[in-house]
Amino acid sequence: MPAEAVAPLIRGVTVLRRLTEAGGTLSPSALERATGLARSTVDRVASTLARMGYVRMDGRDVTLAPRVLELGNAYLAALGWPALLAPHAGALAEELDESVTLTVPDRDGVRLVHRSGHRRRLPLGFPLGTLHPADRTAPGALFATEWTDTDWQSWRARRPGSEPWAAFENRARTAARNGWSEDAELTEPGLLTLSVPVRDAAGRIVCAASVVSHTGRHTAAGLRDTVLPHLRGTATAMERTLRDAPAPRPGAAPSGLASWTSASKQELGREFVESLARGLTVLTAFGEGRGELTLTDVARATGLPRATARRALLTYAHLGLVRRSGTRGFRLTPRVLSLGFPPLSRLPLSELATPHLTELSTHLTESVSLSTLTPTGEETRCTAATAPTHALSLEAEVGTRQPAHATPAGRVLLSDLPPDLRKRALCHPEAPTPDALTTDLDTVARQGHALTDDAPEPGLRTLAVPVRDGTGRVVAAIEATIHRARRTREACMKEVLPHLLATANAMETDLRLTTHVTSAPH
Repeated sequence: MPAEAVAPLIRGVTVLRRLTEAGGTLSPSALERATGLARSTVDRVASTLARMGYVRMDGRDVTLAPRVLELGNAYLAALGWPALLAPHAGALAEELDESVTLTVPDRDGVRLVHRSGHRRRLPLGFPLGTLHPADRTAPGALFATEWTDTDWQSWRARRPGSEPWAAFENRARTAARNGWSEDAELTEPGLLTLSVPVRDAAGRIVCAASVVSHTGRHTAAGLRDTVLPHLRGTATAMERTLRDAPAPRPGAAPSGLASWTSASKQELGREFVESLARGLTVLTAFGEGRGELTLTDVARATGLPRATARRALLTYAHLGLVRRSGTRGFRLTPRVLSLGFPPLSRLPLSELATPHLTELSTHLTESVSLSTLTPTGEETRCTAATAPTHALSLEAEVGTRQPAHATPAGRVLLSDLPPDLRKRALCHPEAPTPDALTTDLDTVARQGHALTDDAPEPGLRTLAVPVRDGTGRVVAAIEATIHRARRTREACMKEVLPHLLATANAMETDLRLTTHVTSAPH
């Protein structure tokens, strides 16, 4: 360990990694056992991470929170190319009705950085950021074609036994000769993967593009015969995009981080580990158009003293999270994705929403729920709900469906649809006339909320607001259901609406983190 390494930063990274390996949640005592840290240290690290929004305290447990994804997203945005190549991967997934992934090398392993899905029921592939041994994957054989003698020696030292050595070395030689590689149930029984390299202008492999299927649909030979021409064509198109893409314009760097950590230290005292918080902010200095930064760049972006930024970078280099680039620069490595990305990258909307809904319901002492449109657009479906314990609370049941035109949540969702798609709501036999519905939905779209009395039953008053994804599209609606004896319409607008909007804004922040240059479902 370098003499200048920041010990609290190492401890914080260790806690994030152990939480990631455990699927996102551990009790403090389990963290104590997993990390080897003292319980008091675990508590202080968890308190600091909670202040940063990277974890939340769920009763007795420590749980990863979506904001921790900003660390992995900084790496993906710094790469630049995942966002450029995602449309090609999505088009191929749509054409083949298969999963298409992009992976990068991470020492003698491979990490998944993008996945485009398919319409079928059986989900294929692994969470984004997942690390697999190179010798157990199709992309790994491709990346090994560029390994040096030192890389091979390092891999052999971590993979004892001559038999695995020979098998993987043969696979790498075959991949170099063929220009593609396959994994026939090597990673997991029943899983088939076919991979080709995507190269930059200098001929170096940037990533591996893969089609992932299963033995219920193809044999290994059948997948190769069916998919390889299409996969190679997509890789060629990806390489063309990389060559023709203009240099990325630097996005806005984070600001005020150093002053925020100082203020948090003053407020929380010894429960806030300032050196940990300051060290983690260094990772967020990287991003779009900021793939390589000097020490001066990092200090300027974060507002940290050069000495503090330097110690953090040296610590990250020791942990394998950054690497030196050239004589003065630093770059993030794929290992940054080990900090929370796998368990959170495909977090369902219902799970993302539940902590926000619980906090909102507790504050308002009212029933709140989250609804989405069904595929036909005729109905809404409750995907998450929570309710207080007072006698006049209405507890919505997850999975409940309602006619979309008849509820505020449905009207909020329909108001964002173009006129031709709104017509689907009129298929319901109790729907109003087209003119009346159009007028109502236009009003909801203009106001940004919907308020209805006596719905879903007499005596209730319901208020709903939209939740938008990173593209601005309304993907869900938050709804508060209130007994009319508890609040007037005017009180709902004054006392409830601002909190609904604030909760929607918090959920939208989480949605942007979970969808930024990550998976692209179809």
